[in-house]
Amino acid sequence: MATKTIARPRTPVSPDGNAHQEPADHLENTLAQLEALLWVCHGEDIDWCSGDGPRQLDNLLWLAAELARKAGELFQENEKARRGTPETGS
Repeated sequence: MATKTIARPRTPVSPDGNAHQEPADHLENTLAQLEALLWVCHGEDIDWCSGDGPRQLDNLLWLAAELARKAGELFQENEKARRGTPETGS
């Protein structure tokens, strides 16, 4: 069986994470991450070293990295709002 190709951003990503990315690519990325998350939630007899395991693990780590980045951005926004500092930038 052929492996799926995951559409990863090929251009620099802006702070919002979606710049220069087509909606179809963004949807494909999100679905790949969701599939990996659901794969882990099932959790029974997962072989992370062969088959689809490495791809799913890669997608799961990718999801975790994106969530961590977004959480950091939200923290910064919250701190600015809490301190009453006006936001700069786009």
